[in-house]
Amino acid sequence: MIEIAMPGGSAEAYVAGAAGSGVLLYQDAIGLRPQIERIADRIASWGHVVLAPNVFWRDGRAADLAPAGDLNDPDSRKAFFASGVMDRVDRLTPEVVRADGEIWLATLHGLPGVAGRTVGVTGYCFGGRAALRLAAHRPGEVAAIGLFHTGGIVLDTPDSPHLEVPGIRAAVLAGHADNDASNTPEQIAAFDSALRAAGIDYRTAVYPDAVHGYTMADTAAYQEAGAERHYRELRELFARIPTV
Repeated sequence: MIEIAMPGGSAEAYVAGAAGSGVLLYQDAIGLRPQIERIADRIASWGHVVLAPNVFWRDGRAADLAPAGDLNDPDSRKAFFASGVMDRVDRLTPEVVRADGEIWLATLHGLPGVAGRTVGVTGYCFGGRAALRLAAHRPGEVAAIGLFHTGGIVLDTPDSPHLEVPGIRAAVLAGHADNDASNTPEQIAAFDSALRAAGIDYRTAVYPDAVHGYTMADTAAYQEAGAERHYRELRELFARIPTV
């Protein structure tokens, strides 16, 4: 773990890997915890340096915000999400995501062993939306984006994430769950249409029998087949990140 100086405070972040192209990992709504560290370690094992910051740093330390109960238990999961989780997500406005993202990128570029001028970004749950926004904000720095079980990417609002697609230059990989109320077939189709219209190098797929959160092995949503597929496809994507 490292500490990152932020305006008005500091954020802890998990770092994995010794050398290779840089990867910024946006956590899901549950927070920075051992499961996110395991994902970072897996990505680092492919030859990357991974930074996974506590994006909820304004609300507290990662350990203090982490669930106390077992998220495989329905009652524990319900209690955790009733504790203000989505309020924390909502406070990460597009402006906040961009401002914090600039610091995450600068920190990642400054880590020992990071090669190349561009990086990859992967995001889970709302983290996929953050990845899109950052890639549109810094198109010259983000070469590849992975987003998985990301809800709310197409909304009927002026700040819908999919409206930022024309500003990105990154290759996009999106693994959607086929049973996700926050990301309907109509929304997925609209997102694909936005990617095509913008001429983006993209690959999207709907993972069968998967629910929102299928990559997270510490929750009841976990689906091994979907999680392992996401690792395979993400590895292929990040292998394309330039190291010069």
